[in-house]
Amino acid sequence: MNVRNPARLLTPEQLPACLALDQAALDGLWTEAQWRTELADPRRPGIGLWNQGQLQAMACGWLVVDELHITLVAVDPRWRRQGLGRVVLAALLQQGHHEGARWATLEVAASNAAARALYGSLGFAEAGVRCGYYRNGDDALIQWVKIEG
Repeated sequence: MNVRNPARLLTPEQLPACLALDQAALDGLWTEAQWRTELADPRRPGIGLWNQGQLQAMACGWLVVDELHITLVAVDPRWRRQGLGRVVLAALLQQGHHEGARWATLEVAASNAAARALYGSLGFAEAGVRCGYYRNGDDALIQWVKIEG
């Protein structure tokens, strides 16, 4: 992580960068309208990691009472395996805790070993399965972690 450009909250002005990273890392998971909603809603914190004006990684969530529902973690394919996903996800968990979340949850594809390892390294544990959850028929593992201050 570039110390001069630490992870920080995403803003509506950063819509083009979010769309570009979403397309590069996730094949356009969210539409422009979905991104506009995400970036404008204060109950949906998003954290971005920037380097020389480029968005390298981001993590987004949705605050529901005392839970942070992780909705997206994306790292530019050119910067994967550098620990950036861990940096933005840890920052999002910290932001969620700051805003009152005591728990965090997410779904991860059962076949996504890299993501499962990342989440496990942050203390997430499997709590259930959503069979056939993804478009390709893959199961989703439901994971939870207690957010510590």
